[in-house]
Amino acid sequence: MKTMTKAALGCLGMMGAWCALLHPRRNQPGWEALEGVRFAHRGLHDPDHGVPENSMAAFRRAIDHGFGAELDVHLMADGNLAVVHDSSLKRVCGTDILIEDLTAADLIDYPLMGTEERIPLFQDVLTLFEGKTPLVIELKVERGNAAPLTDAVMAALEGWKGIYCLESFHPAALLRLKEKYPRVLRGQLSQDFLRDSEVENLSLPVRFVLTNLLTTAATRPDFIAYNWQDRGNASLRLMRALYGVHEVAWTVRAPSVMERLDREGVTSIFEGFVP
Repeated sequence: MKTMTKAALGCLGMMGAWCALLHPRRNQPGWEALEGVRFAHRGLHDPDHGVPENSMAAFRRAIDHGFGAELDVHLMADGNLAVVHDSSLKRVCGTDILIEDLTAADLIDYPLMGTEERIPLFQDVLTLFEGKTPLVIELKVERGNAAPLTDAVMAALEGWKGIYCLESFHPAALLRLKEKYPRVLRGQLSQDFLRDSEVENLSLPVRFVLTNLLTTAATRPDFIAYNWQDRGNASLRLMRALYGVHEVAWTVRAPSVMERLDREGVTSIFEGFVP
């Protein structure tokens, strides 16, 4: 009996510690302006009709349809910020060079997906969206640049008249936001890294921690942006049940999925269709 009691107490202690690790920040003002907004993934792109992802054309199209936009920001060699998803430009520009090694002046030489569109600067995208629909801004940390990247993005946003939140897969970016920019809404991006074949560069313990959101107690995100196909994750479910954490789902590619998420109060980042 004593052994069983100790085992039960041990399990309860482990559960309590797990729940404590998942404690987000709560009731930070600003989320109400993002609720009910649908966010076009990398802009409302349509590559079959010459509108590449993360292009000014895709962002204008999102605004024209009344959608917010999700976009990706990298820090360039000259301190400027580029809006592009991958660090390597091989997929979107056909050249295997890293955006972190380029300057703003170089971008003219890299057309997006064979179109006349070029990789936009973050400042140009902000000018386009000012006073219009909201942005979900993903910080793309490379080479350990979480602090300078975050600082550069926040400097660009200073005085900007628009609605936004910031998110990142990298907990160091959220820590920087927590320490230096506490008023900004911040979100932890994640997915099931344990079954994803594209993350060989991450050790198994790191993949476990990121999958199960175990950096939350340190970073205190306002929302969790999780791959919608992995929403069964126990940590995410606990965070919603215990703490009412805001949830963002990516990347939704079917109206039926979006409708189901809408009913559950989940914000969608979508692509491939126009809701």
